[in-house]
Amino acid sequence: MKTHQSSGGCHCGNISFAMETGNPLSTHNPRACDCTFCLKHGAACVSDNLGNLDIPIRENNDLARYRQGSGHAELLICQICGVLVAVCHSVQGRIYAAVNSRSVDNAHFGGEVTVSPQRLPANDKIDRWQDIWFADVRIRA
Repeated sequence: MKTHQSSGGCHCGNISFAMETGNPLSTHNPRACDCTFCLKHGAACVSDNLGNLDIPIRENNDLARYRQGSGHAELLICQICGVLVAVCHSVQGRIYAAVNSRSVDNAHFGGEVTVSPQRLPANDKIDRWQDIWFADVRIRA
């Protein structure tokens, strides 16, 4: 599989990431969740279940981990600059994650699509994340 590498992170650099996707970012359509949290943050997530994601955290004390809605997903937010960088979920020790497309450096994506995960039952939501989010994820604090 040919990989396409991208990077990004928060504004101050406390949370960064490197990701590899199987296809160019221009073929990925960011998913704009219509929950009030994501709407207020302007978040639209991208992921590739065949890719990988590495998230180093410079200062763990400046990382906010926020759960809302069903509480199954954990949002990674920089407490210094306030940027929502990623969302993750752990299942049996494996981390699944997606990144906020607005935190990817110099990226050109396909058109955004609106999604409504809060309308899904918890198990369906988790199954969907496991199908479409990065499944090879490392978070290093």
